[in-house]
Amino acid sequence: MNILQLISSGGMYGAENVVLALTRELQQMGHCSWVGLFDNAHCPENAVAEQFEAQGARIIRIPCRGRWDRQAVHSVRSAAQSNEIDLIHSHGYKADVYGYLASRRLNVPTIATCHLWTGHNLLVRAYDYIDALVLRRFDAVAAVSDAIADCGRRSGIDPGKIVVIDNGIDFSRFQHQTPSKSPASDENLTIGTAGRLVSQKGINYFLMAARRILNEFPCMKFLIVGEGPERAMLGKLAKELRIQDNVLFAGSRTDMKEVYASMDIFVLASINEGLPIVILEALAAGKPAVATNVGAISKVIVPGQTGLLVEPADVQGLSQALLSLIRNPALRQELANKGRCLVQSKFSCNAMARKYEQVYEYLLETRSRKSPAACLSRAEM
Repeated sequence: MNILQLISSGGMYGAENVVLALTRELQQMGHCSWVGLFDNAHCPENAVAEQFEAQGARIIRIPCRGRWDRQAVHSVRSAAQSNEIDLIHSHGYKADVYGYLASRRLNVPTIATCHLWTGHNLLVRAYDYIDALVLRRFDAVAAVSDAIADCGRRSGIDPGKIVVIDNGIDFSRFQHQTPSKSPASDENLTIGTAGRLVSQKGINYFLMAARRILNEFPCMKFLIVGEGPERAMLGKLAKELRIQDNVLFAGSRTDMKEVYASMDIFVLASINEGLPIVILEALAAGKPAVATNVGAISKVIVPGQTGLLVEPADVQGLSQALLSLIRNPALRQELANKGRCLVQSKFSCNAMARKYEQVYEYLLETRSRKSPAACLSRAEM
């Protein structure tokens, strides 16, 4: 089948990596998968398209001059017609809106993946509301966690249209890594995190926990990978905490395999998540992890087995969990080994793509589009 994946991107983050992994896996399974990337006028230097192309994805650039561009709808529709697209799969509210409007004259099924509704400010809540209204008209909605699926139902999306599909990664990418630093002693570890620098990621709590850890282990290093609107604020916070000499803001990186290899412990301090790709990648890279108990993270981080869980915004709990790993190298190794095995067995991009393929085929075969969740239920019986 011919599938058009649609996404509006501000950088190579979790949703983008999901789309890339899904596209590549679908192509290996014999399908033709294109990625429709919006060329947003407000983000002219976005290099995501080049990163997708470097990984072998087929890209269709969709010019978009603002938040509402009627011509962009025509561009999506034209791309779908010229490539004989059988199904449109959108990711994110902007792609959802344009994908739905373009599909109305095409008579092709539509599916959207809801990666996360954050609602962290008034503008985002407005976007989330509009997205929910549009998703009610989609033929299927994939949620990356049970919590997001519940949110979709409460937002008025037909429960029969909703299916939960876990994110997956290309595990082979992390099988052989080369650290970009010398091996550390237990007194000189690197504790890292990665993600877009926004309030949802809780990086301020990571920095406050770092301050507590440095009181006992003054040689620890803290690595923050990513960019975002809170970069300046977080840099200021590091100075206020007097830990700036121990904190490295590494910016956006394309060599994440090597970045993970340079970490001794991975931290995810988010206050809101779906199923973040970074936690899957860190575990696949063999890193012991401490994460907050939000979204679907508890599917991946089983306390005391594959990592440690703490409550969001709990600086004391986060610092204590990290201290327990710093003091116990054997525990770090045990968690790393079990976490790596879990990701390899349950969160592969192939497993993710197979589930999406089942939904795609169901929508194309039945055309009734009443209960896409049923196809996965039958397949998993």
